[in-house]
Amino acid sequence: RKRRQLAELAARNAAGALEQERVRWLADRGKTGTALRELQAALGLEGQPKRIECYDVSHVQGTSVVASMVVFEDGRPAKTQYRRFRARISDRNDDFANMRETLKRRFARSASPGAESAWPLPDLLILDGGKGQLTAGLAALADAGRLQIPIAALAKEREELFVPSRAEPIVLSRTSQGLYLVQRIRDEAHRFAGQYMRKRKQASMFTSALDAIPGIGPAKRVA
Repeated sequence: RKRRQLAELAARNAAGALEQERVRWLADRGKTGTALRELQAALGLEGQPKRIECYDVSHVQGTSVVASMVVFEDGRPAKTQYRRFRARISDRNDDFANMRETLKRRFARSASPGAESAWPLPDLLILDGGKGQLTAGLAALADAGRLQIPIAALAKEREELFVPSRAEPIVLSRTSQGLYLVQRIRDEAHRFAGQYMRKRKQASMFTSALDAIPGIGPAKRVA
């Protein structure tokens, strides 16, 4: 037990040190500027991606399915613009269908330019996944009439960027500031989705336990 506690303490300390290093990196405008220029060059963008949105789908064996949208502006997290989505499709084990449905709902919020509820369009979309998620993302952009928006899917195992109309993935240098930024954005989307998924899972388990107790009605359940 003592060894386990020491291991857990070491893991927490390491995670804290890594987060501090990430904060210092984000505060360095020179590095974030370099990262955005590297992404512009690697992805063939017309300009630097000032607003980057990243999406991740999270679930536990098809239950408590959620998706996250995180936003980075000028290389920094814009947390007030983060959004979460609950899955609405029938086949919740289909990550690709969930991604397509999430993006469909997201771009419905940009369908009325000038409206107070409209969300700004991104300069770059990043999806957590590989070719399959890229195909789902392109389908969603086609549905929304937004195929002009640049999109890429970041595969986890080899950290490759898959983009449309290119058979081979883009592999950024391991020391690239651009790679560090897309990893940071992807990890944030994963964290945000996982946090919401766990919250929903806990809520559903607690509600199910209360429902099984005779004599507990809606008022007592809420209390």
